[in-house]
Amino acid sequence: MTFAEETLKEYDSEMAATRRLLERLPTSRLDWKPHGKSRTLGELGTHVTELPRWGMRFREAQFQVGSEKAPPLKTVEEFLARFDDNVAGGRQAIAALTDDQMREEFRVLRPDGAVFFQSPRKSLIRRILLNHLIHHRGQLTVYLRENDVPLPSIYGPTADEAV
Repeated sequence: MTFAEETLKEYDSEMAATRRLLERLPTSRLDWKPHGKSRTLGELGTHVTELPRWGMRFREAQFQVGSEKAPPLKTVEEFLARFDDNVAGGRQAIAALTDDQMREEFRVLRPDGAVFFQSPRKSLIRRILLNHLIHHRGQLTVYLRENDVPLPSIYGPTADEAV
């Protein structure tokens, strides 16, 4: 089994769990945030929606953070359509990578062009795509809980939903 095939099993599972969460975004509360230093619910939802898009960047030698701006998303349907497109594009790009390409160095650049991360693609797919997504998805569960939105099952039952 190639690294891409192994990774895509986890990718598919994590994306399905993330979609279940995005389906519950209370779009009437997109400006809400838990603290002055926090992102709004809409900003966090958009970030989670955009993270699978990073998979498409692994076809290149490097990626500059902030080089793409997400479109404004206002409805659950818009969030889900964008997420689904990003997931499909990311999945297709990862599936096309060979094990040799997975071992090649990949650079993530800051907006000023300085190197933010540099590591083999296979490490960065785990770190800045999957782990990063899981981290922000966890934040999103807290935002939803604070807004009395029932949480879906992610890795097991929640107080709101049995498996």
